[in-house]
Amino acid sequence: MSAQRTRMRADGWRGVRLALAALLLVVAPLALALHPKDFQSPEEEARYQGLARELRCVMCQNQSLHDSPAGVADDMRYQVLALIREGRSDAEIKDWFQARYGDFILYRPEVTPVTWALWFGPILLLAIGAGMVVAVVRRQRVAAAALSPNDDRQER
Repeated sequence: MSAQRTRMRADGWRGVRLALAALLLVVAPLALALHPKDFQSPEEEARYQGLARELRCVMCQNQSLHDSPAGVADDMRYQVLALIREGRSDAEIKDWFQARYGDFILYRPEVTPVTWALWFGPILLLAIGAGMVVAVVRRQRVAAAALSPNDDRQER
C-alpha cells in the first residue's frame, strides 16, 4: 500500500512539473520581447543597451526604452537596433529620434535656448523659494524687534 501511495505522489508532482514547464514556455517569449537577444557582437549589445537607457519611452514618459514594457517602446528598441546595424553613430541615432519625437525623447538633452527651462528651471525655482524664505524670516525679525520695546515698557 505504501508503494502505491508513493507512486501516486510522484504522479501528482509530475502534473505540477508539467504545468510549470508550460507556464515557462508561455512566459519566456514575453521576457525576450523586451530586448532582442540576437546581437551580432558584444559591442553592438553595449551600444544598444546604452542608447536604450538614454532614450525615453514616449508612452511611459518617465521610463527609458530599456525599462519600459510598452509596445511602442518595443518598436523603438527594434528601431535602435536597426539604426545601429545600418552603421549610424550614437549621435546620429539620437538625432534621428530627436527629429521625430522632440527634445523630450532624450534623458539628457543638449543645453540650447529651447531646453533652458529643463536645465535651469529647477535651479531658478529653488532660488525663488530660498528668496521667499529669507524675506519671511526678515519680516518676522522686524516684527519681533518692533514688539520687544513695547514689551519692555509693559514690564516697568
